[in-house]
Amino acid sequence: MIGLSLSTPIQDASVYQFPLDLVSQLLQENADTISQVAHEQIIVALAPLLENNHPTQEICDFFTKHCKNSPRSEIVIELFTPVVRRILKHSIDFGKYPRMRTFIQEYIQALSSQNDGIHVVQGLIKSMHGPASSCPHPRVLPNLVAVCLAAIYNCYEDRKTAMENQVNDVVDMDSGERDTRLITYLAIFSAMSEFEDWRPHLGSLLQPIPFPYDALAHELFTIHMKPTIDNLSTDQRCEVHQTLLGVREGREGWFHLYCPGGIACDDEGQLYGVMLRCLIGCCCRRKKFLSGMCKMINPCMLLALRENEAAMDVLCAMLEYDILESSDLKLQIITTLQSTTVGKRMYADLCDRQIQLRELQQKGGPRKLTLPSKSTDADLAKMLSSGSFGNLECLSLAFTQVTSECAKELIKLPSLRYLNLWSTQFGDSGLQLLSEHLQKLQVLNLCETPVTDKGLGSIASMKNLRKLNLNSTHLSALTFEGIKVGNS
Repeated sequence: MIGLSLSTPIQDASVYQFPLDLVSQLLQENADTISQVAHEQIIVALAPLLENNHPTQEICDFFTKHCKNSPRSEIVIELFTPVVRRILKHSIDFGKYPRMRTFIQEYIQALSSQNDGIHVVQGLIKSMHGPASSCPHPRVLPNLVAVCLAAIYNCYEDRKTAMENQVNDVVDMDSGERDTRLITYLAIFSAMSEFEDWRPHLGSLLQPIPFPYDALAHELFTIHMKPTIDNLSTDQRCEVHQTLLGVREGREGWFHLYCPGGIACDDEGQLYGVMLRCLIGCCCRRKKFLSGMCKMINPCMLLALRENEAAMDVLCAMLEYDILESSDLKLQIITTLQSTTVGKRMYADLCDRQIQLRELQQKGGPRKLTLPSKSTDADLAKMLSSGSFGNLECLSLAFTQVTSECAKELIKLPSLRYLNLWSTQFGDSGLQLLSEHLQKLQVLNLCETPVTDKGLGSIASMKNLRKLNLNSTHLSALTFEGIKVGNS
């Protein structure tokens, strides 16, 4: 019947589905009486039909049983691998088909029981991605994550049950097997995080931390999760390393969990330092992030004493942006910085910048200033370093070549009320910085700039803004409504 369905010229899905349903019914009625030899013969017979069709729930149970009973058989590698690959490449509702997910989990466990099993499993993940720089199958990553999350939850449910049984003097015989399963699925996360094109989506799936609290407090879990977090931490793209932070304000993320003193930290802050270096060196050198760091000031000072430059940079930025209210804490930070050679140099550079800033903000100079077209960020910085601009209220950079880099110069102007950035390359990161520092700004022209919703959403915090030109920008209706409400 299977041979006939494969050779018939009739193009109808029911031609292939009928023998699968028939086998499913037979398996359901005779599952307990099928011999090992017949077991394997049925799998071999079904294999050609499953090259282009998903197995039914009953067939998934049948395959799962084989994976459990004969994990090192050739059938697992040769016949089940194409079936699993096909399932993972297509959209599957595992909530509707849970036994298909269970089959994949047991298949993965069968692979891990091979010689050098972890590398065999990771090899499967690499083959699913393919040799190209981008995976051609967009459903593979979310399907793998769904399978792994369900398996890890099961591990901790089993672990909880075992701990309850131990109270009743029942010996936990499965703890080693459970730990092996856990390590296997965390190795899959590590393998997925190796691929550059998968990291943004993987980071977003892991940002609202999807694991049970028992896992986060379990040393085995946090140790084997570290390679994945490290790969996210060293990715230079903001969309990736920002997923280390909480999904929203008030929620903790991986950055908080691996903080020295956090429940996941077991390396005296080494991984935390890597995360901190990437965040503060890129998109998080802002008041909002630094204000949140006040809760972690003690671990940050500890890392600074251990000559972690990212931690020293954070402490200097806190002083520079006047984040801290406590004079004693400011003095403690200064003492911490001066305790190391690098920290002493960084604090001296900060003092020099503060002297220059006071000179820049002295009363005097023009009230209005227009830079010539084609001026650059360097030209603006050079001009502002040439005298006092404490009276500057109106600045036009229209049709120049300035970018978001110039924002760190603009925020030094205390009296600025009018800023024209028409037809420049000023983008989201610069706009976010302006919104935190230039609270006196009343008129802002962003016409024909590359700003998007990501940056425009921060404008709502500029309470004195009265006129805003957003013509020819990538502004959505939803963000526009948010800006109107925030400035009404």
